[in-house]
Amino acid sequence: MSEPTEASVRAEVREWLEANFDPELGLVEWRNKLIDGGWAAPTWPVEWFGKGYPDPLGRVVDEEFERIGAVTVARTGIRNLAAATLLAHGTDLQREKFLRRILTGEDTWCQLFSEPGSGSDMAGATTRADLKGNKWVVNGQKVWTTSAHHAQYGLLIARTDWDTVKHKGLSFFVLDIEQAGVDVQPLRQMNGHASFNQVFMTDAEISPEFMVGEPGEGWKIATTTLMHERRGADSLRRYAQAKDRPGRIYAEEKVEIDTQLEPYKWYPQRGGRADLLVERARETGKIDDPAVRQEIAKVLTMLKTAEWTARRARAAQDQGRPQGPEGSLGKLAASVIARAAARVHTEIAGADAMLTGEDSPMDGVIAEILVSVPAISIAGGTDEIQRNIISERVLKMPKETRVDTDRPFRDVPRNIVS
Repeated sequence: MSEPTEASVRAEVREWLEANFDPELGLVEWRNKLIDGGWAAPTWPVEWFGKGYPDPLGRVVDEEFERIGAVTVARTGIRNLAAATLLAHGTDLQREKFLRRILTGEDTWCQLFSEPGSGSDMAGATTRADLKGNKWVVNGQKVWTTSAHHAQYGLLIARTDWDTVKHKGLSFFVLDIEQAGVDVQPLRQMNGHASFNQVFMTDAEISPEFMVGEPGEGWKIATTTLMHERRGADSLRRYAQAKDRPGRIYAEEKVEIDTQLEPYKWYPQRGGRADLLVERARETGKIDDPAVRQEIAKVLTMLKTAEWTARRARAAQDQGRPQGPEGSLGKLAASVIARAAARVHTEIAGADAMLTGEDSPMDGVIAEILVSVPAISIAGGTDEIQRNIISERVLKMPKETRVDTDRPFRDVPRNIVS
């Protein structure tokens, strides 16, 4: 069989879509049809609902879906990270149980990594999982958990060995969020939204077959999840745009997107909204201020260089290279740009930037930018974590001196009692 080319893939998917897509189908019905046809996730392995295409050919498929307005599989939220992690490290049983329903959108996922006592030190997790009889029993607390309030499953890091060094004592699980031992409580943010949750686990149970990888491999597997998160931090919004078209499938897709993106609706503001700077400067007359123009130019220059970094990451992905530290470069750049853009918005709006409500600039959007931007320097690993990754893996600098990596974790001083 000849190797697929852009032309052959485009012709094949176009013919299949024109023969099969029907706007009056139900959303899940259509997605199951996509999965069975191999077009749901064409870059996935053939044995797991895909065609094994490289990423450039996967984008050709996306272009054909967009051309006729065909609905794709579910692509919002943490489910993409769950799929990538299970494809890389999961068992056949786990892939069989979860991957199809991830693609259809029937299951929603969340990420249970961060804890109140360890912040960005993921390896310092003290949530514990103890094997009792034929179940892992989980006790502990996670925080900053997006979408936990409507998730069915969570990607969980928990400590299974307290007598080895911190990074080697962690294991990775799929946790059933809807069981009685899991309590999800929302957190109210200073920008007025409640996107995050704290999750308490009290004798929550996990069957052994839902440990991902082997005991002690949690750090390695979680790193895979985070690298995918950093490389594609904004992909959910790129894909999640409801189509304004008639038909049952579009109506159901809109409901899904509105539900899934509710926690993320302020995310553009946390990025600083550099896209609004020139417009705002013109509206206020500050475009004639040479100092303001200079600051806008600086932000737009940084935005362009960050775009080039993202393109390098995409090129590496197209070449089949594993997830690498370029994700940390992009994430750190996003933090710098967001803060710089927020400062320029303040220069443009002046004291009015502190107002909220109808009397404030852009009905409160500018004020929301100012109180939301700090989040981008924290979520997905703090700026300090990204700098460590860049210094060690890109610049090959020596690691910082640590006092918590050469002793059993139970002997390491901690902020909370386990």
